[in-house]
Amino acid sequence: MYTLDFEKPIAEIENRIDELRQMSIRQKVDFTQEIKKLEKKLEKEKESVFMHLNSWQRTQLARHPLRPYFMDYCSRIIDGFIELHGDRRYRDDAAIICGLGYLGDERVAVLGQQKGKDTQENLHRNFGSMHPEGYRKAMRIMELAGNYNLPIITFIDTMGAFPGIGAEERGQAEAIANNLRGMADLEVPIISIVIGEGGSGGALGIGVTNRILMLENSIYSVISPEGCASILWHDASKAPVAAEAMRITAPQLYALGVIDEIIKEPLGGAHSNYDKTADNIKKVLKKHLSQLLKLNGPALVENRYKKFRNLGEYINSNGKLVSSKRKKK
Repeated sequence: MYTLDFEKPIAEIENRIDELRQMSIRQKVDFTQEIKKLEKKLEKEKESVFMHLNSWQRTQLARHPLRPYFMDYCSRIIDGFIELHGDRRYRDDAAIICGLGYLGDERVAVLGQQKGKDTQENLHRNFGSMHPEGYRKAMRIMELAGNYNLPIITFIDTMGAFPGIGAEERGQAEAIANNLRGMADLEVPIISIVIGEGGSGGALGIGVTNRILMLENSIYSVISPEGCASILWHDASKAPVAAEAMRITAPQLYALGVIDEIIKEPLGGAHSNYDKTADNIKKVLKKHLSQLLKLNGPALVENRYKKFRNLGEYINSNGKLVSSKRKKK
């Protein structure tokens, strides 16, 4: 098991519970009362830790190697999923998986950046970092969805677009820019969910949507905390300081009006209960999709335009302050 530093007190209690259970079996001694006490202590410790996470701790959770990836959610949320391959220009990019399926009774197109569970799969998936052909594949599927009036759901989980020489030679920036323009014009509902890392243009390339949702312990930023710290202080070890300053967590981005809803994770993080996390995502997806399906094509495009046009804080031509920040209750 992989344990983060701040999870160690929790892991110690869990190990003690496991030891008592094994001893109970081997020695045929009843440790029920001791186990119950430890289980209560475990719940209190989890609440103490996970209800007060700082930005760097959430960043660590977003990158947790046991955290569910796109296909873990897709298999639990989308029925009858059929994968579609290739960009029809160069090759099939394994860093993103695209296809068609059903969210409840609604036919949808689904796209997700996929990381690997082990070294071999990570090499195959390129650690979830897409090449230009990946963005072109994504746009091909989204245009297909637009032609057949299918809602689109995208799952974001990437450190960023792949910055290699080959990717640049094949037009990485152009491919992402084409997606930004193409998604802005699609007359179907589009929802994106940040399930882990949402890094830079690599995330935005499938993130121009009517609704942006985030799992509670995911992050969404223009650069990694390590990259920011290296630029500002020439010291990547100051990443925890950068993470706090950058406002990259779900609660911070919700307060700024960048995202539309935070999806709760089970106590202990998404990796502690895949099924519960998937259920939470499915409920929120259905809610937002039912709202967006009430809008016609032009209204969806206008909704998307206004969403991104109003991000930030500025004074318009009438001298009025426009701000996407949410007022504190």
